[in-house]
Amino acid sequence: MRGGPSVLGIVLAGGEGKRLMPLTADRAKPAVTFGGTYRLVDFVLSNLVNGDILRICVLTQYKSHSLDRHVTTTWRMSSLLGNYVTPVPAQQRLGPRWYSGSADAILQSLNLVHDEQPDYIAVFGADHVYRMDPRQMLQQHIDNGAALTVAGIRVPRAEAPSFGVITPARDGMRVESFLEKPADPPGLPGAPDQVFASMGNYLFTTKTLVDALQQDAEDEDSAHDMGGSILPMLTERGLAQVYDFDGNHVPGETPRDHGYWRDVGTLDSYYEAHMDLISDHPVFNLDNRRWPIYTHSGGLPPAKFCAGGMAGESIVSPGCVIRGQVTRSVLSPGVIIEEGAVVQGSVLHDNVRVGRGAVVRGAVLDKNVDVPPGATIGVNPERDEELYTVSKGGVIALGKGQRVE
Repeated sequence: MRGGPSVLGIVLAGGEGKRLMPLTADRAKPAVTFGGTYRLVDFVLSNLVNGDILRICVLTQYKSHSLDRHVTTTWRMSSLLGNYVTPVPAQQRLGPRWYSGSADAILQSLNLVHDEQPDYIAVFGADHVYRMDPRQMLQQHIDNGAALTVAGIRVPRAEAPSFGVITPARDGMRVESFLEKPADPPGLPGAPDQVFASMGNYLFTTKTLVDALQQDAEDEDSAHDMGGSILPMLTERGLAQVYDFDGNHVPGETPRDHGYWRDVGTLDSYYEAHMDLISDHPVFNLDNRRWPIYTHSGGLPPAKFCAGGMAGESIVSPGCVIRGQVTRSVLSPGVIIEEGAVVQGSVLHDNVRVGRGAVVRGAVLDKNVDVPPGATIGVNPERDEELYTVSKGGVIALGKGQRVE
């Protein structure tokens, strides 16, 4: 932001992603493939870069090799202008220990802040699917002289137990209280059936964040978490304000996908978010060229349809070869569907092969899974539960290279 305020972006990408197993068995959650060609981390990085936040540190910890490789090979910024996106692994700068929480991760990486000396710090999560212009949130933060601004999205009150819930004060701006996954929170004024859920995106005035992290580090009873520790601390002091995500507008958005945000932390939410992509007028439109989601193209040839192969209401990535029938599915690069095979309502990651006459329904197959000719997934529920991971919503998931019976 040349000529404007100096902003450092910090992306929290160190979580294990246990609820997304087996997709996270061999990689960090932000490195999980999404939408065919993207990784989850590409969404937050694209939002920050499109919003002119061009110095970004990605804090990593668990199973980070795939994530580190993707960030370093894909997100190359102009060194001439001093811009960068860099992965920052846990370095044990404060002693022989790993990160004990997201706040501790930033505390142990404060050398990044001291090096940059930014006016403001944007702390964003790495595993959500959405478009957002952070400049609009920053402008509210500056105009109001806020110490902390947290992005909130309106969700049905019935979904509150899945989120941290922000209760705004009467002015609609200051955060009066923050409740972690409450069973029975109060509704919003004028909208009693809705609550503000925290999106995990924060803007801090630099001194506020540094002071809060240092005070939190001295509290032996703290979880050292941004949402569970730092936000409640600053809320109690009257320093936190809320930014209503519904007021955020990005170029090229449609009325249908305005305000779209999905936490894809479970197999069911991950699957449902993919189904949001594939209709003629999708709930979330990947083809917004005025606010693109960037990723590495891979240099593969265009997808090929032959031997009567067909695909409908689907995303088919480069390098795919379709000889069978595909409907309502998302195919990553290099997927091969052989003659007579049927793929319905499924998400197939890189280099999955579905053999002649095989059937795959309602499944998520991680990369390099080979479905033998004539095999079935999603046809016999009892057999699938014995052999594979099946979510509460009935999504069948196979890990990287998992053998298919």
